[in-house]
Amino acid sequence: MSILVDADACPVKDIIVDVAQEYKIECTMYFDVSHIYNDGYSRVIYCSKGMDSVDFKLLNDVKSKDIVVTQDYGLASMCLLKTTYVINQNGLKYTENNIDNLLQTRYISQKQRKSSHHIKGPKKRTNEQDDKFREEFEKLIISLGVEGQ
Repeated sequence: MSILVDADACPVKDIIVDVAQEYKIECTMYFDVSHIYNDGYSRVIYCSKGMDSVDFKLLNDVKSKDIVVTQDYGLASMCLLKTTYVINQNGLKYTENNIDNLLQTRYISQKQRKSSHHIKGPKKRTNEQDDKFREEFEKLIISLGVEGQ
């Protein structure tokens, strides 16, 4: 098992690395070439700036039982087909039971944006959101039988 992170806009990279080190799990961060990143622990893979190039590379690398961290519903959906565990930056675990509804919500939001209905962006991230992610991320790892240091 390893952790693969769709890292371009991921606000919880530090938490992921802390937890990965604590549980001694290999971690790979995927970025497009417009980023520079080094946390001293993770393997870093850079992809071209082409549309969805990071998603396609991560999808090609992921294996059954890996953990994927992404906020992209489309990528999450494809990873679920490969029998992986997928979680977002807020601690929401994507499952076969919720992914269709999430994809539908994304579709409706895209339609609203295209028809010029302005939708506000996300609020500033809070410490509570980070704490919630860490809690859910660790619960997921523990549920897979991995023990920490």
